[in-house]
Parts: sequence; structure tokens; C-alpha cells
Amino acid sequence: MYGVVTRNADELEWPEFDRGFYEVKDVTGRSAEPVEDGINMVSCFGDNAAADADPSLVPVDDLGRPATRDRPYFDWAYICPTRKDYREGLFEIIDDCVDANEDLRLDDIGFPRAEYCRCGFCERAFEEHDIDDHFEWRAHTITEFVAEATARIPGTVYMTLYPDPYPGHLYERAGIDLEAIEEYVDEFVVPLYDTAYETTYWLETIAKGFESALETPFNIELYAVNVDIDNLLHATEVADAYGNAVFFGYEATNARAALRRMHAEQQDGVTHGKPDS
Repeated sequence: MYGVVTRNADELEWPEFDRGFYEVKDVTGRSAEPVEDGINMVSCFGDNAAADADPSLVPVDDLGRPATRDRPYFDWAYICPTRKDYREGLFEIIDDCVDANEDLRLDDIGFPRAEYCRCGFCERAFEEHDIDDHFEWRAHTITEFVAEATARIPGTVYMTLYPDPYPGHLYERAGIDLEAIEEYVDEFVVPLYDTAYETTYWLETIAKGFESALETPFNIELYAVNVDIDNLLHATEVADAYGNAVFFGYEATNARAALRRMHAEQQDGVTHGKPDS
């Protein structure tokens, strides 16, 4: 099964794709109206616009350093997962999405890195909770959010995972307890992005790691923007061996060309009639 991740609603109808994800809210904070003929996708705790509008929403470490895109390691600004007012806004977006299509993909779930968050809201919430381990409290916070969010989704729940299957890494980095969260998620999506895919051994290594780590089906998302079609096809073959489905991100035209070539090559390999005697 092959799908597309796009900001262009018309690409959801292209026949080459079995499934389409449409970004209703992305990490820039840009928003769009939900669609009926695609799986709407919501960036939860990645939001440049919200961080710019209200810097107090941004997670900080114990030195007060914010998780914003102008700092090392961060490609976008994060929002603290404990902020109930922001979470209520996310739930409103989710409600609008499932009114259009009952399936939904939750993106950018979790804390930004292991040292976050030490803002006043997090410190008070941790002190008031009966959990005395900070990592355990973070995981409880994220699991609680996922439970509340998925309770509003009547259809299939998809959730994006940071591409690190090494035992304990998602727990320490993002506060994601895979065993606890699997109860609420129907399918995970793991983005394995590269701008060239000139080698793919690392792709297979990561995919195999998630195959071992998860009981829940998972899909692999590949980056399709300006990637050589032969390389993209090779990456697709590897991803297809492990993922439940393969999705192509943000360049539907290139992805369509790759799939057409793949199907043509498969047809070329078919022999009809009786073999020569």
C-alpha cells in the first residue's frame, strides 16, 4: 500500500495513492480547513506561530533555554505539553477534523528533548503529582494527552513517531512510553527522511528496530522532494519489506512517477502464455 503526505488537497485523489494525509495544522502553525477525502493530520506540539505569539508556551530546560528553532537541535519551535489552554485548542481542531473524516493522524507528540520541560507549569504539575520520577511523570503526561485526544477520534488513529527505536530512547527523549501508548493507537507512522537515499542500510536498520519494538502496525514515510527516482524506488523497496505501508512526503509528483515506474517494471516482468518448448 502506498500513500502521500501533502498540503495540496487535489493530490489526495490521484489514483496512484491508496491513502492520503492532508496537513491541517503543520509545525509552522499554518492551518487549513479539514478535508473529507483524506486523513487529516495535526501537528500537536510543534507550532512556530503559537511560540512567536506567546513565548511563555515554549518549553525550557533547567537553565531557562527555550526549545525554539533558532537553537541547536530544533527545526521548529515546540509548545509545552502541559499547557491546558493550548491543548484545548488542539482538541477543537481535532473535533473539526473528525467531523470531516473520522480517521486522524497525530503528529509531533511529546516533549522536545530529555532535558525539557522545566517551566513553572511543569514544575508545579510535577510537584503536585504522586509520581516522584521526572521521566515517569513526563511519560504519564504524554500518555494522558494521547488518551484524551484519541477518545475524540471515532475512526483509525495514526500517530507519528520520532525515528529512534533504540530501547528507552523515545521514553527519555520525548516522554513516549510505547507500551502505554499502543493501547490508543491503531497505526504508527515513522518518517525516515533523507534528501538522496544514496544508501539505504540505515533505513533497514531503523525499520527493523521498530519491527522489534512495536506490536502495533507501523508505516514508513519517505521524503520525496527532489529525490532521484531510482534512489526513491530503492528506498521504497526496503521500506516496503518492513512497513505496513509506505507514504511519500511533500512531493506527490515525484512519488507518482516512482510508483508508475515501479508498476511498469513489475508488468515488464510478467510472462503470459505457455513457455516455449
